[in-house]
Amino acid sequence: MESLHKNKTWDLMKLPKDKKTGYSQISGVDFIDVFSPVVKHSLIRALLGIVAMHDLELEQLDVKTTFLRGELEEDIYMQQPEGFTVSEKEDYVCLLKKSLYGLKQSPRQWYKRFDSFMTSHDFKRNSFDSCVFLKKNSDSSFVYLLLYVDDMLIAAKDKGEIRKVKAQLSEEFEMKDLGPAKKILGMEILRDRKTSKLYLSQKGYIEKVLCRFNMQSAKPVSTPLAAYFRLSSSLRLNTCHMFHTLVQWDLSCMLWFVHVQIYHMQSVQLADIWRISFGRTEDGVIGYVDADFAGDLDRRRPLTGYVFTIRGCAISWKATLQTTVALSTTKAEYMAITEACKEAIWFKGLFSELNEDLQINTVFCDSQSAIFLTKDQMFHKRTKHIDVRYHFIRDIIAHGDTVVSKISTHENPADMMTKSLSITKFEYCSNLVGVHC
Repeated sequence: MESLHKNKTWDLMKLPKDKKTGYSQISGVDFIDVFSPVVKHSLIRALLGIVAMHDLELEQLDVKTTFLRGELEEDIYMQQPEGFTVSEKEDYVCLLKKSLYGLKQSPRQWYKRFDSFMTSHDFKRNSFDSCVFLKKNSDSSFVYLLLYVDDMLIAAKDKGEIRKVKAQLSEEFEMKDLGPAKKILGMEILRDRKTSKLYLSQKGYIEKVLCRFNMQSAKPVSTPLAAYFRLSSSLRLNTCHMFHTLVQWDLSCMLWFVHVQIYHMQSVQLADIWRISFGRTEDGVIGYVDADFAGDLDRRRPLTGYVFTIRGCAISWKATLQTTVALSTTKAEYMAITEACKEAIWFKGLFSELNEDLQINTVFCDSQSAIFLTKDQMFHKRTKHIDVRYHFIRDIIAHGDTVVSKISTHENPADMMTKSLSITKFEYCSNLVGVHC
């Protein structure tokens, strides 16, 4: 209540005759738009890669009572909170001036206010991610700010520039200075400035989840799945009881756990805890892509897998079933290349706006026939069944925006995104993208 009054969240007044209070918001009346962006996880990792490359300072801030900061654009009336009715104004209602926790538009209104503040202080919003802000200093250095709801990461070459930004933010919002960044969204940030290394780990969160499911004594394994293991819906009959039990726990936590430990309730095992290692290698941004033909045993759809690295460290990856069935391995690889190149184009624009000279023109694939297919129209008769949206890769290749190059299957780290591997191959692929135990 102190925060609500301090932020002047409402005005007390008589309820107008044509208005009413209520617990349910009506679309078009009590709210219009509710979408609010949050920074992408891949961009957080990209920034950490930049921090490690240039040995930047990295600090963290938290906004107190975030959703009470947004300015409301609709007239919303509510009853006075129970137990806090103003004496002699018991029949008055609250006309909300600021957003409240629970209002559908609160996240959006908070972001709009923060965005307005940042742009008024000479920060430029990144057009490839609306939660990334960039400011150029007089000495041509840059300050980067990433926003995830109420969590902020600030990176700059000089601590003095970070202090200036903190002071500006504190004048406008009630902030909590967390000092050097240690954790963001459950990911622990560890730095070794002497060796120019930065590590990203989820060890603490994984251990917390294991305790919640009483699996803290589970036996670790070296790979998520054995190389011979294949999953299908027929295995679900053996997992119904286990699934029903786990649903009684926190659902979102359970889903995250199952996703991380690889795709299926029956196959959940505790793999050794690994971490991403960012450093100062010579490589720029490189993409790797692979596909597993008819890997889905139920509908025979292929699996697309790709991973992008910055200076040899993974910043973005994906493993997902394709939306259609492919008629050959070449077609499956071709569609996977298209998905990877879309990500490459996004990164290319992103780094350009972040003033980072990181060329991302090459995506490596281990299928020579699929690479030929991206360059030549001669296969038209055999590819006319492929959705038009996948053929845009040919225009991208023709204009020189992206180059798809051949790589040996044995050297392609994306192989671990599409199939179960032996321990030796799995560790080798992981090491190629800077993921170590």
